[in-house]
Amino acid sequence: MTAQLYSYNPSNGEPIGSVTITPIADIPSHVSEAKQAQKKWSLQPLQERARIVSQAFAQAQPHQNQLAQLLSREMGKDIRRASGEVMGAIYVGEAISQAAANALEPRNIGRNTHIHYQALGVAAVISPWNYPLAMACNLLVPALIAGNAVIFKPSEETPLIAQAFIEYINEILPENLLQIVFGDAQLGKAIVESPVNLIAFTGSKAAGIDIMQRGAQSLKRLVMELGGNDPMIVMHDADLDAAAGFAVASSVENAGQMCTSTERIYVDQRIAKQFEAKVTQIAMRYQVGPWDKMGVNIGPLINLKQHQQVVTHLEDAKQKGARFLLGSTEQQAPYIQPTVIADITADMLIEREETFGPVIAIAQFNDIDDAIARANDSEFGLGAVVFGAQGANDVANQLEAGMVAVNSGVGAGGDAPWIGAKQSGYGFHGSAEGHRQFAQAQLITVS
Repeated sequence: MTAQLYSYNPSNGEPIGSVTITPIADIPSHVSEAKQAQKKWSLQPLQERARIVSQAFAQAQPHQNQLAQLLSREMGKDIRRASGEVMGAIYVGEAISQAAANALEPRNIGRNTHIHYQALGVAAVISPWNYPLAMACNLLVPALIAGNAVIFKPSEETPLIAQAFIEYINEILPENLLQIVFGDAQLGKAIVESPVNLIAFTGSKAAGIDIMQRGAQSLKRLVMELGGNDPMIVMHDADLDAAAGFAVASSVENAGQMCTSTERIYVDQRIAKQFEAKVTQIAMRYQVGPWDKMGVNIGPLINLKQHQQVVTHLEDAKQKGARFLLGSTEQQAPYIQPTVIADITADMLIEREETFGPVIAIAQFNDIDDAIARANDSEFGLGAVVFGAQGANDVANQLEAGMVAVNSGVGAGGDAPWIGAKQSGYGFHGSAEGHRQFAQAQLITVS
């Protein structure tokens, strides 16, 4: 009897369905099959590969509503956000495939000298649960366009939506070119240690370190996003309504389970009371509940472990003197009510670590240089934002993050790069430079 991996609705704990767990002993055969498929795939002209991938992703279009419903039930986000993620994933397959193909065309860099881009071989894509389609497709597409085969392991928390989406894509792709496997971290470790050529990963810093250590034995290529602890600085001349609105929306989006969520806010003491009042007023409008309840805009946390992490951070903050403006440490699983706390300090877990919950955490500053130093005082460096007028650009230029924005959220649309600095990233994806990380550059000079 084959072992099953069950998926549960985070709102009520009820099982939704199951997939068959991939035996670790089967990984070598999956990689072998992928290598055979990759040889034929890499011989396809680059633009033809882009055409086929685009056509494959289009297979999911007639099923968008069904996929969005499944994503909502399995991950816990509301149907509007789930629909947006499904549509975005299809867009990546159709549009970004062409952008990746263009980036991988041979380039003339001098007299009789060109750079060509060759396939690496087999790419392992390991994706998270918070954006189970978006994060996966951002890695799958450039890997395939570069001529690689892919072994895809989705999070064990969201296997059903990954399986459903990949089944539609594989109606068009060559057999064994894109294989999906299911299991926990032990399966992921086996994949990393197998003879794959590239690991493309989005997840925790701890898992990233483990991947680097295991992959180092054969010097595997790595493209990894490892989370963040994103700061926000609110200057004294900021548009307070805009700043407060963004602070709340960014902190609670996807129930706070987003790598670029605003995790810590530093506000000029001259406007701190006004800012705290506006933030609290806005946060009170949010409703918490299951994905299919009318008016809900904060859903459940993915599991009890994540819920307990948020509660632990709140309890630590309260013990160390934080003021609770909204919410409390008493939070009934699987939900976290929108919580606003003030007077956070550098020794609190909520400032040092990624909380990953709908919490707006605020501190005051007297000097902008102190705010910059505190914003940069983190091992992470994914995103950072500044709200202000005069001098805001100068402040932004001093922040240590891969993506920085002034008076807006980080990350642009289209084919913009997704970059993490410090321990938030190793390599990056998106843009021509990002797509090329999924290929081997080769310099060719002809006399």
